[in-house]
Amino acid sequence: MPLPKLNDPKASTPPSAGAKADARKPWKKKTPVEVVLEQADKLKAEIAEAEEELKAKRKPLQKFEEAKKIFEAI
Repeated sequence: MPLPKLNDPKASTPPSAGAKADARKPWKKKTPVEVVLEQADKLKAEIAEAEEELKAKRKPLQKFEEAKKIFEAI
């Protein structure tokens, strides 16, 4: 079976009826400033998420430390 050529219009699959609704937005080239600002926003979001995780872990740690004090007093 011969391989289809890359530029052969017959070899490409026709777009489906819903292709326009699912089409991607055209790619917009970002300036270096936009890239840096986007990366800064991503890092801020990661830091906020990490802080939430730390808060969730500090509560049980505090309980364990209180239990440790009780056991040390015995």
